[in-house]
Amino acid sequence: MKHALPLLALCLAAAPLASADDDRRAACRDLPTASQLKAHLNGLNTVPAALGGAGGQIGGLFNGARMWAAVVNRDGEVCAAVTSTNDPSQVWPGSQAIAKAKAYTANAFSLDDFALSTARLYTFTQPGHSLWSLGQSNLFDAGALASPDNANKNTGKIAGGLIFFGGGLPIYKAGKIIGGLGISGDTSCADHEVAKRVRHLAGLNPAGGALADDIKYSSVDGAGVFTHPLCIATYRNGVLIGQEANSSGY
Repeated sequence: MKHALPLLALCLAAAPLASADDDRRAACRDLPTASQLKAHLNGLNTVPAALGGAGGQIGGLFNGARMWAAVVNRDGEVCAAVTSTNDPSQVWPGSQAIAKAKAYTANAFSLDDFALSTARLYTFTQPGHSLWSLGQSNLFDAGALASPDNANKNTGKIAGGLIFFGGGLPIYKAGKIIGGLGISGDTSCADHEVAKRVRHLAGLNPAGGALADDIKYSSVDGAGVFTHPLCIATYRNGVLIGQEANSSGY
């Protein structure tokens, strides 16, 4: 009998942890796991021709080979984060926070019938435009970060943070928004290309399809409020769009 009380105490102590894990799994039930995200990041060439197809260029600095991916649920809680490489030190460490913030941003400003990629927020948030200073409204919580080799340690936290360039997409199931996907590790244009492919591979496109919230460039689409600047080696759906303009006068 004297051993029963310590054993009971251990069981009671473990019970809340199990319950918390169960709650987290339930909150993230319809979202890709870390292993699924990694598989999608390494299967980008399996998308249809409309998204670049087999062998389609992604562009940027690394052609989409060095990426952080993160997903949040509709509450904004981080459900999974992972790098595309087996050695996470070979992806920019700073991109962990950016991927999580992109996922949060895309989820935060999208609805069932309104998919808004982070790429489409670029012009709105520039000085002189209607959403200038929006980035100050939901600051990033560094407590949601983890070491790159233990990226899922701090899942369940709301990282926050707002990013207004390519790489963040809302994700959907049966026409309902269920969270956001964030990709970072290359140019913002390449990040968007990877995010678009990962969302499609996960089967989580909005009702309007994979291109409903696609990135827009004024050089090919004309001027508009959803316009995003060109990047180094900018490709869209496997087609070369152009190059970021050189600076001068420095």
